[in-house]
Amino acid sequence: MLFPTFDFAIFFAIAFTVNWLLNPYPVPWKLSMIGLSYVFYGWVGWSYCLLLVATTTIALFGGVAVSAAQGERRRRVAMGLSCAGMLGLLGWFKYYGFVSVNLDNLTHAMGLGRAVPLLQVALPIAISFYTFMALSYVIDIYRRELEPARPLDLALYLSFFPHLLAGPIVRGNELLPQLRRRRDPGAVDYSRGLWLILAGLFKKVVISSYVSSAIVLPVFTAPAEHSAPESIFAAWGYAVQIYCDFSGYTDIAIGLALLLGIRFPDNFNAPYTARTLQDFWRRWHMTLSRWLRDYLYIPLGGSSGSEVQTVRNIMITMALGGLWHGAAWTFVFWGALHGIGQSVGHVRRRARVRRGLPAVADGPVRIWVQRFLTFQFVCLGWVFFNASGLSNAFAVLGRVFSGWGRPSPLVTPLLVLVVLGTVASQLVPAAGVDRLQSLFSRQRSAVQVGVLSLALLGITTFGPVGVAPFIYYRF
Repeated sequence: MLFPTFDFAIFFAIAFTVNWLLNPYPVPWKLSMIGLSYVFYGWVGWSYCLLLVATTTIALFGGVAVSAAQGERRRRVAMGLSCAGMLGLLGWFKYYGFVSVNLDNLTHAMGLGRAVPLLQVALPIAISFYTFMALSYVIDIYRRELEPARPLDLALYLSFFPHLLAGPIVRGNELLPQLRRRRDPGAVDYSRGLWLILAGLFKKVVISSYVSSAIVLPVFTAPAEHSAPESIFAAWGYAVQIYCDFSGYTDIAIGLALLLGIRFPDNFNAPYTARTLQDFWRRWHMTLSRWLRDYLYIPLGGSSGSEVQTVRNIMITMALGGLWHGAAWTFVFWGALHGIGQSVGHVRRRARVRRGLPAVADGPVRIWVQRFLTFQFVCLGWVFFNASGLSNAFAVLGRVFSGWGRPSPLVTPLLVLVVLGTVASQLVPAAGVDRLQSLFSRQRSAVQVGVLSLALLGITTFGPVGVAPFIYYRF
C-alpha cells in the first residue's frame, strides 16, 4: 500500500483510531497492530505475508535458542543457524536469479552447459529491511545486549507498518521497549508528526516526481539522444530525486509512527553537505550505515588492524552494502566505487594524522571544495545506482564528454532552480528548521489546520496524476 494514496489515508484513519482506543489494553492493541500491519503488507498480494511469518518464526525461535544455549560454542551455533535460515530466505528470493544467470553465462562460456536451473523468483517487497531487523535482533541477543522478546512483541517489531516497507531499520533496543509500555496520548507532538508527513509528501510527490519526469527518466532511457548539460543535470537530478524520494518516505514513516505514539530514529541528516564519503555515510540512510558498521564492518576487524586490513574491511562492507540494495552488477559497482573512495579517504586521513595534521583539512574555501567534490563523487555513484545496466551507466557518463555543442531543451530555468535549490536547502541550519516547526506547533488548532490544508492543496496541485512507488520499495 503506497503512502500517498486515498487507500492509505482510509487505512491510517482506521489504524489511528484503533491504536488509541486499544492503547489501555496491551494484548488487544498488539494483536490489532499486527493484523493491520499484515493487511498493509498484503494489500496487493497475500502470499508474501507467509515469508514475513517465516522470518518472524526463525527470529523468535533463534533468539530463544541463543539465550538458552549453554556455553559460547552452542550460543554461536544457535546464532549462526538462525542467521543462516533468514539469509537463506533472503538469498533465494533476492539473489537466486542473479547468481543463476551469471553462473549460466560462465558455464556456457566454458562449454560446460547449464549449471543451475534458471528460475524467475519474484522479489517480495521489503524483504531486505525486515530481514536486517530480524538479524540484528538475534545477533543482539547473542551479544547479550537484548533479551528475547515475547512472540507478540517480536511479531509487531518486525511487521509494524510505518517502517515495514522501506525502513528506517530500527533496532530491537530502540523499538521493543516502546511496544511494551503504554503510550501517553497527551505526550505526543501531533503537529510535528503532521509536519513531517506533509514535508515527506512534498519531497516525494512534488520534487522527486518532477525531477524524475523532467530530466532523469528521459536521459537514462536514451542517453545518446541527450547533450552533456542534460546528462550532468540528470546525474545531479537523480541525486535530488532519490534523496527526496527516500528521505520523504522516512519523514512520512517517522511522522506516522509519532502519531501512534512511537518514536523512530532519524535516517537522514543533510547528506549533500558532507565533506568526505565517510561523512556522507554518517548522514545518508543512517540506520543502514550503522547496521553495516555494527554487524559487518566491526566484526570484520573495523579499522583496528593494518591499513591493508582496514581497506579490505571497507571494500567488503561497501560491496555487500551495494549488493543489499539489489541483485545487479550496477549495485555491486556502486558499492565498490564507494568502497574505493572511502578507502582512499581513510589512507589519506591516516597519513595526515601521522604528520601531525587534522584528519580533514579545514578552512572556509577547503570546506566548500570538499563538499563540492564529495557531492560530485556521490552523483557519479548514483549514475550506476540508477542505470539499467553497466552499459547504460557508461553511456550516460560518456555523453558528459561527447555531448557538448548540442541543444539542451530539458535544462530549463525551473529544473535548475529545483535541483540546485534542493541541494542548497540542506545548508539551512537544522536549528532554523526546528524553530519553524516549533512555531507551527505553538499555533492554535485552527491556524495549524489552515496551514496543513493549504500545504496539502499545494502538493495535490503541483504533484503529478498518480504516484509512482518509492524507489526503496524495490529493495
